[in-house]
Amino acid sequence: MNGVSVFKNDVVRLAKDPGSEVSGGIGRRKVLIHIPTNEVITSYADLERKLSSLGWERYYSYPELLQFHKRSTLDLISLPKDFKNFKSMHMYDIIIKNCNIFEVRDM
Repeated sequence: MNGVSVFKNDVVRLAKDPGSEVSGGIGRRKVLIHIPTNEVITSYADLERKLSSLGWERYYSYPELLQFHKRSTLDLISLPKDFKNFKSMHMYDIIIKNCNIFEVRDM
């Protein structure tokens, strides 16, 4: 079973293809939104500021990845080094580990 678990309205469902950028034959770009400020995350610098304010720390073990760890949990967020490779599957991983703080929207 492939996919990512997605939380919505306190219900978990399996998204079969969360990385797909095409919906209904029309290309739509997915963006990560910081809910408290309604800001679109447009760079890793923006994301790192938001995550650090939530207690996430940069983890430097693998130079080919951008990783964040939260001391109070076993959670680890691993992202591609280049922001242009930041896909919706990475966004959903951030959402799952930061409930009610981020969401993904179609633009």
